Amino acid sequence: MYKLVNVHVEDLEYIVLESADSNSKARLCLNQGGRLDKLELNGYSILANMHPSTYKDNYASAILFPFANRIKNGEYEFNNLNYKLDCNEKGKDNALHGLVYNKMFECVDHSLNEGFGSVTLSYKDEGKSSGFPFKYRMELTYKLSINRICLAIKIINKDENPFPFTLGWHPYFGTKDLNNSSLYFISNTVFRVDNQQIPIYKTAFNETMPFNLKGKTLDTGYQLEDNQVELFTPEYQLKIESTSNENYLQLFVPSLSNTIAIEPMTGAADSFNNKTGLLTLNPNATYKVAWTISIEDSSITNN
Repeated sequence: MYKLVNVHVEDLEYIVLESADSNSKARLCLNQGGRLDKLELNGYSILANMHPSTYKDNYASAILFPFANRIKNGEYEFNNLNYKLDCNEKGKDNALHGLVYNKMFECVDHSLNEGFGSVTLSYKDEGKSSGFPFKYRMELTYKLSINRICLAIKIINKDENPFPFTLGWHPYFGTKDLNNSSLYFISNTVFRVDNQQIPIYKTAFNETMPFNLKGKTLDTGYQLEDNQVELFTPEYQLKIESTSNENYLQLFVPSLSNTIAIEPMTGAADSFNNKTGLLTLNPNATYKVAWTISIEDSSITNN
């Protein structure tokens, strides 16, 4: 039987989902936007240890809403009205990674069975955020089993007006040797950016797959042609799958060694301005998307 435990560490509140044999665990931080703080699948530690980097700098596993990645200068126009978001990316003067990454979520439901454990977290916004004066409710449902975790997100527009949005997720994955790791994804398009990391044009992407990560320095966005990305490491083979109709990908290799952020998104960076992947949610309407991370043992796969 899967179990659920509440944990307090200093001023942070966590929920831990865990399998009966303790080989699969997911720790969620309620104070930090309901993010996935730690993940073990079938005994493998999947998420990178980001120390000494801190969450306020790395946004590790943050839920990115109402926009993924960046909005240039925090400015956009929607339905003939101009809006100005707070710019939290110092040095580049952009609004970065949405508005819920530091919000407090509450646990509203859970289910514990022999084969899986799930928990649903909820956050309600009253529309008082600078630059995004819209009311909405967000629900995050994490479902953990031995070899996978699924994050299902539901957004409900509780406002009297429609609003624009994209969604993203910002997990960092760890391995003992990133130089001996690779990615596989299908894309024909890569976004080229200016000195603010804002897309200014698209070019053809024609890298041979698998995409070898040896020596790669990345902070790059892609438009995907299907709904999955695979990561091959010396320890495990990992797949990220999406239920979104349109799929975008941001890859980021930080200065921290043997770490890569693989960020699934429903729209591109600066989507409020370039409209690439931008969605609109009408009053009382609901939007749903799910991302699933699953693994295979690389030692088994390669034999």
